[in-house]
Amino acid sequence: MALSFTEKETIVAEVAEIASSAHSVVLAEYAGLESNDMNTLRDKARAGGVRIRIVKNTLARRAIEGTEYACLQDSLVGPLIMAFSQEDPGSAARVLKEFTKENDKLVVTALSISGQLLDASELDRLAKLPTKDQAISMLMSVMQAPVTKLARTLNEVPGKLVRTVAAIRDDKQAA
Repeated sequence: MALSFTEKETIVAEVAEIASSAHSVVLAEYAGLESNDMNTLRDKARAGGVRIRIVKNTLARRAIEGTEYACLQDSLVGPLIMAFSQEDPGSAARVLKEFTKENDKLVVTALSISGQLLDASELDRLAKLPTKDQAISMLMSVMQAPVTKLARTLNEVPGKLVRTVAAIRDDKQAA
C-alpha cells in the first residue's frame, strides 16, 4: 500500500522531531525477525527509554537531513530499524546489544553519537557509557573524595594524641 504525500510528510516530521531530541542513533537490520521478536524488542526499548522506528530509507534520509545524524545517510541501506536514545547516549546500544544476545538475526550496521558516525563494532563501547544517574554518582564521589581525605587528616591529629595519652597511661599502670 502506497503512502500519500501528507502521510510521508507526517512520518518525516515525526522522525525529524525524534532525531532532533535524541542523544544517539543505532541502525540495525531486522531481516528474518519474527513479529513476536519485534514486539519483544519494542517492549524492551520502551522500558529502556528508546524510540524505535522502521521507516523507508528515502524518508529516513529526509528526516535526518538537518540533524546531527545526517552522517548516517550513507548507511541507510536495506530493511533497517532506527533506535533513538532519548534518556542517555548509551540506552539504545544497551537495548540492542542485549537483544542481539538472544536473536542473531538482528544485526547492528551503524551508530552515531553527537554527529559522529561510528562503526557497528563500537556498539559495546557505546553500551558501556554510564546512565545519567551513574554519571552523577561518579561525579559526586570524585567531588567528595578531597573533603573526605581532609576530614580524615584533621581527625588523625586528635586521634593520635588520644592514643599517645592512652599508651602513657598503660605504661604507668603497668609500672
